[in-house]
Amino acid sequence: MTQPVASGKLTTAPGKSGCPINMTVELLGDRWSLIVVRDIMFSGATHFRELLAGSMEGIASNVLASRLAKLVDAGLLTRDDDPSHRQKVEYHLTEAAIQLVPVLANLGAWGARWLDTTPELTIRAELLAAGGPSLWDRFMAELRDIHLHGAPAPPDGVLAELTAAYEEVARREAAAGA
Repeated sequence: MTQPVASGKLTTAPGKSGCPINMTVELLGDRWSLIVVRDIMFSGATHFRELLAGSMEGIASNVLASRLAKLVDAGLLTRDDDPSHRQKVEYHLTEAAIQLVPVLANLGAWGARWLDTTPELTIRAELLAAGGPSLWDRFMAELRDIHLHGAPAPPDGVLAELTAAYEEVARREAAAGA
């Protein structure tokens, strides 16, 4: 059960301690929550079926539904009616989720350095790390336009650059493996 906390804060369950690291890990440290945020942030997917079909890690539908509900309840995502279809909903990042860009960039950079990762899935982390705070700020501004203001993703934005780099490395890897 979640409880409201001080104004301007996310809605979370009481933690085992009031330590900021502990509270963050309790909210985002399960197997899927950050992956769902990552997928919405980097894939442009906003519908349940898109997120389910696009999951590289193979998230189960009941787990996805549970994590989406948890992230909405906490205030990291909004659940909005899809104007194009009465029975569909869209999930959008909130400001709190958008502010996770530096965290995800640093997690990705750490993983790229210390773990055995694949080149096509590592390139975005490397580019985000190399771009540093100025790139993160541009990306967060772009995400605000998309998720908070309903603007389309710009064809020349950070997300487009990261996606193009991923697709180029994936093409090279496929050609090398063929």
